[in-house]
Amino acid sequence: MIYLQSTQNYGAGAVKNLVYGDSGTGKTRLIATAPSPVILSAEGGLLSLRQFNLPYIEIRSMLDLQQAYQWSVGSHEARQFATISLDSISEIAEVCLRNEQAMTRDGRKAYGELLIKVVQLTRDFRDIPGKHVVVTAKQEWSKDGDNGLMMFQPMMPGQKLGPQLPYFFDEVFQQCVFVDPNSKQRIEALRTRRDAQNVAKDRSGSLDEWERPNLTAIFSKIMGAPQR
Repeated sequence: MIYLQSTQNYGAGAVKNLVYGDSGTGKTRLIATAPSPVILSAEGGLLSLRQFNLPYIEIRSMLDLQQAYQWSVGSHEARQFATISLDSISEIAEVCLRNEQAMTRDGRKAYGELLIKVVQLTRDFRDIPGKHVVVTAKQEWSKDGDNGLMMFQPMMPGQKLGPQLPYFFDEVFQQCVFVDPNSKQRIEALRTRRDAQNVAKDRSGSLDEWERPNLTAIFSKIMGAPQR
């Protein structure tokens, strides 16, 4: 049976979002601005969220990540959360890789198995119905898969997985920090459009090039504006 659907309603229920940036730019703190979040963390860097009293699950192995996914999609407890956040996928992958390497003498095999599992689980989390999904990642200066040029983009173990990450998401933001030359105050902003040196995208077409770091406001903007 074939069911015709309208692209106008695509993505209306939830936003799937990748945010990457340098250390100290506020990626983890950004999660607190998402609607009712629960955090899957391997960062050990949740101190910036202590004031918000947010729930989190510690990820120390691939099994932990798999169980966290099953909990996210199947438990009654998970229903209370509107946003599932992986903070950060870079650190989670590194922790899982160390775990895989501890179980095999073949480092190449461990990396290959990690690549397959992390790619699949990242897509599984992205596809959780009815939940916003926020995946954070570290930033690196590396060769872009599209044009071969050096660009700032998400960082993952090895050379292949990092450039693949942006393809999994409709919304890819770069967390940036600037210093106002006049006031000398710190300004945080999210880049939503790609330029010559930075990977970013907004497939909704509803965001400005620079957005204030408030995910609840951004998600409302994406879901409330007509797709174009």
